[in-house]
Amino acid sequence: MTLPDGASLVPLVLTLLAAAAAAGFLAGLFGIGGGAIFVPVLYQTFETLGISHAVTMHLAVGSSIAIIVPTSIRSLTSHLKRGAVDMTLLKQWLVAVPLGAVAGALLASVASSAELRAIFAVLAFLLGLKMLIGRLSFRLGDDLPGLAGRSVAGFVIGLLSALMGIGGGVLNNTFMTLYGRPIHQAVATSAGVGALIAVPGLLTYVAGGWGEMALPPFSFGYVNAFAVILVAPASILAVPLGAALAHRLSRRQLELGFGSFLLIVAARFAWSLI
Repeated sequence: MTLPDGASLVPLVLTLLAAAAAAGFLAGLFGIGGGAIFVPVLYQTFETLGISHAVTMHLAVGSSIAIIVPTSIRSLTSHLKRGAVDMTLLKQWLVAVPLGAVAGALLASVASSAELRAIFAVLAFLLGLKMLIGRLSFRLGDDLPGLAGRSVAGFVIGLLSALMGIGGGVLNNTFMTLYGRPIHQAVATSAGVGALIAVPGLLTYVAGGWGEMALPPFSFGYVNAFAVILVAPASILAVPLGAALAHRLSRRQLELGFGSFLLIVAARFAWSLI
């Protein structure tokens, strides 16, 4: 990686640290891994540093997944102390969600940069629209479906999340609340889902990009250690603040803000494809 001089590197470092703090806060608040923030910021940072355009999106998604590992675990720990996590569901998803994450990471590894950006744009648009709409007024059932239905849902959540480099919080929150589960339980459980996605996703992104000649220094496959080491600590420190706030305040204004952010990100990636 050809780094700019110290003076011009400062804005990039400050941007990454600010994004890390915001993502960590959102990880605790919404039960998400913060990837929806990390991916666009990392992508733009890698582009600015002059890394090959062919791998910047792969690096952004893979590095985001790596950052989500400690963030999700810290978020899960915070929510476990409040006793709101559905441990039964997490145990039933010990296979389905990681399998989906591995499948998603493998698909991302063989996709082109343009294809990966298109996928991210579409999914970010749909998730942003969901956030703006807020809690859906209808339900698909009074409780979660049986083991087969839960397994399919877990696989899909893992697949889409690994493709985007996110922790799956928004997807899992939607799934659980559509089946009548309390939003606080959904948020808390989503932190565990993020861990189930991030760990196998990380390993697959490392393996999928191993030997890629266009990767910059400090990269292990499609995971850049420089970005991970810089961003992960700041995001972890902010997780407990979000988790505490999630149990006390209304989330509607933050949903609107986060949804708007996702729509802007979707437009940014769509524009890059033109």
